[in-house]
Amino acid sequence: MQKVYRLIAILIFSSVSLMASAQSDTTHPTSVDPNLIDIFNQKVPKKYHINEIRVTGNKYFDQALLISIANLNKGDEVVIPGGDNFSKAIQNLWKQNYFSSVEIYITKLYEDNRIDLEIVVTERPRLCNFTFAGVKKSESEDLSGKTGMVKGRVITENMRKTAIEAIQKYFYDKSYQNVNVRIETKTDPNTENCQSLVFHIDKGDKVKIEQISFSGNTVDPVKLKKEMKDTKEKSRLTLHPAKDSNAYTLEQYRKDYGYLTFTKTKRFLEPYVKIRPFASAKYNEAKFKDDLDKVIAFYNSQGYRDAVIVDTTVRTIDVNGKKNLKISIQVNEGSKYYFGNIAWKGNTKYSDSLLNLILGIKKGDVYNLETLNKKLGKQMSPEGGDISGLYMDDGYLFFRADPVETAVYNDTIDYEIRIVEGPQATLRNINIVGNDKTKDYVVRRELRTIPGEKFSRSDLMRSVRELGQLNFFNPEKIDPNVVPNPDDGTVDITYKLEEKSSDQLELSAGWGGGIGLTGTLGVSFNNFSIRNIWKKSAWSPLPSGDGQKLSIRVQSNGRAFRSYNFSFTEPWLGGKKRNAFTVSVYDTKFANAYDPVLGKYTSSAANNSYIKTSGISLSLGKQLKWPDDFFSLSFGINYTRYKLKNYSIDPVNLPGFDNGVSNNLSFRLALARNSTGPSPIFPTSGSNFLLSLQFTPPYSLIDPNRVYKANPYELVEYHKWKYTGEWFVPLTRASGEERNKQLILRAAIKAGFIGRYNSKLNISPFERFQVGDAGLSNNFALLGFDIIAHRGYPVYESSNPRVNPDQQAAQQYFTIFNKYVLELRYPFSLNPSSTIYGLTFFEAANGWYSMKDYNPFKLRRSVGVGMRFFLPMFGLLGFDYGIGLDRVGPNTKMKDAARFTFMLGFEPE
Repeated sequence: MQKVYRLIAILIFSSVSLMASAQSDTTHPTSVDPNLIDIFNQKVPKKYHINEIRVTGNKYFDQALLISIANLNKGDEVVIPGGDNFSKAIQNLWKQNYFSSVEIYITKLYEDNRIDLEIVVTERPRLCNFTFAGVKKSESEDLSGKTGMVKGRVITENMRKTAIEAIQKYFYDKSYQNVNVRIETKTDPNTENCQSLVFHIDKGDKVKIEQISFSGNTVDPVKLKKEMKDTKEKSRLTLHPAKDSNAYTLEQYRKDYGYLTFTKTKRFLEPYVKIRPFASAKYNEAKFKDDLDKVIAFYNSQGYRDAVIVDTTVRTIDVNGKKNLKISIQVNEGSKYYFGNIAWKGNTKYSDSLLNLILGIKKGDVYNLETLNKKLGKQMSPEGGDISGLYMDDGYLFFRADPVETAVYNDTIDYEIRIVEGPQATLRNINIVGNDKTKDYVVRRELRTIPGEKFSRSDLMRSVRELGQLNFFNPEKIDPNVVPNPDDGTVDITYKLEEKSSDQLELSAGWGGGIGLTGTLGVSFNNFSIRNIWKKSAWSPLPSGDGQKLSIRVQSNGRAFRSYNFSFTEPWLGGKKRNAFTVSVYDTKFANAYDPVLGKYTSSAANNSYIKTSGISLSLGKQLKWPDDFFSLSFGINYTRYKLKNYSIDPVNLPGFDNGVSNNLSFRLALARNSTGPSPIFPTSGSNFLLSLQFTPPYSLIDPNRVYKANPYELVEYHKWKYTGEWFVPLTRASGEERNKQLILRAAIKAGFIGRYNSKLNISPFERFQVGDAGLSNNFALLGFDIIAHRGYPVYESSNPRVNPDQQAAQQYFTIFNKYVLELRYPFSLNPSSTIYGLTFFEAANGWYSMKDYNPFKLRRSVGVGMRFFLPMFGLLGFDYGIGLDRVGPNTKMKDAARFTFMLGFEPE
């Protein structure tokens, strides 16, 4: 029997309104059986049962799946006319968005009122390919991932709409406000029911913010614009057209354009200060609304608590043939308010006078609710110094302070601060999770929160800092979850940690012509476990988790150089106190392996002229309790043996000293205070100070005749003093993941001096200071020189800042040095797998040979930029581009005074 029942018939006889119908390309039945049409002409609905169901037109979808979606089953009862089974089936299939046409036919009617059905579908075409026309290649690549287009998927109207919206948003964020997108559909002749889409994009012109103006304000508009972090005016790299002073007042010009300084001539006002040279001037509606909230927040901080934005207007203006935006913002500032009387209620632990002192708000101060809440501790700050911190550091975890306005008169607001002190909370359970590799006891010994003691917020914050300083965990993910138990006055703390890799590998190899094999192999295990070294089960891949540090390094430069280094550190010697014990052993040889007669590197030449350094050092550091527990004191003893054979160390001051053996037995005392944090790699706050004294026994005072010996340096003698001070100051405030946006100022001062015991003996040729370049030199391993890096300059040996020959090594080294550093650091990534930050710097340093010549203000100055990359496996990688300002002169151009410096493994002094 022919197909006679179509979707149209269902729409008519079932009185169901659907958004689907047969398409024009659907095959119509050639004849109609009147018996089937009579089914729909019945005045009384009649029940029928489905006998068979088949699906046609489907190429990609399984028949059973489509029948299941349609929810029609063999044996189902349907009512014709009046039933809704067929209309619901069509709806179920249509809303899948896979078909452009859905039809249901009755193909056969049986005498016992059974019917056969055929569901005819026309599948939508699938996406063969998609391209973007009218845009750059890089933009096309970006759009491919943003539009959500996937080859092989069914093309739907929603897919087209979503793609267009994504394209418009992409360019909208790039200041293209009038983007037009047209989709061209192309049928693929080689693939059945497959289409390609071409997105023709007309970006139009960029639309930028030409001007932002305020009205109704008494506050300086420049300050208001400064608060709008993501809505900036167009860059002004050239002077603005002059204005007639008779028709255009200075005040109005200043309001319109935000310039602060002007040159006044007879008839014109011309700005000579160029502002915002790198402002993006993009307009984003969502960010603009956020910036308006920031403007109101700024008003509130200035005492205008009733300030509101009355109206904003964003209109297009023509600027030299380009369409840009002018934003007008009308504000109603309201009155400026001041703090009045502040009374305390409910405080029994601390007096009103002490609380007023900590609050730091006096009658007559400009009203600022944010400052009030911050000083009360409603916004927890790691720095402390607030009322909440005062109470919580003494166990009052349940403390609460609520400021209540008691009177508002004229421009003054009185407050009553109602305090609920609550009971002191006691620490109950301290839990640790996430330390998959590091042992629990290694973590617990760093914690200041101990079960049974009173809760202290400062102890909690200090514990977080100490865990970050270990460098075993991601400092961004250290999360102390504090769970108070009001019923029994206790508190549980769970430290959530995330392990990160802290081991480092250094590996390089090569072959030097004539020199031989060159290379470096170094490993540093920063969370080692020496007690498990003989346990086979602990090697996965290495025994770890006890917080010890093991470092092994082998370096070779063929016949010319080789070095072996080993060191081990136990940070908690004895396991009960923070007593760091370190032992290191080293052996190094540097040879003049080049034979000028033969014209090549030879073993005989290397064995005829060399310096060999061997030594061992032991040190023990102890954490102090006074003046505070950020202080530490360390003591060390070091023995180094220098063997010289036809090798001159200091040909200027010691022309005859090129053969013999020197022994350097020295002692070292160091007092340090380190409060930097939270990460040792990228500190954002705190300071670091180090004062050290390294000295040898005064051999020449014990035996005065030693001065006249052939080798007066057989027993090396000296006393060396060093000082380092560093400060890290956040210029922008942020916490948690927002730390990625912090701008950090680093200021540092460094100084050193090496002296002698006997005026008849020259200052030791060993342990001096090499100043200049990047601080990478073999001399550090050979002679024990302290290498003081100075970006923008080569290694120098003159105290005159204008004398800077381009050299890689010096003939003599300083006995005194000063260095001053200012750096601005900005992090691009604080991910533990790759910490990356950029910096700009100003640096000044110099060296001298005697106190007579010493002048701390006679310095070599440099400026520049740099990048740092910290990869856990390889350590620190960095480079700087510095310009030596004192190298610039009549015969030296700026580009010739610049130097690239590279660092690997450590940050030089």
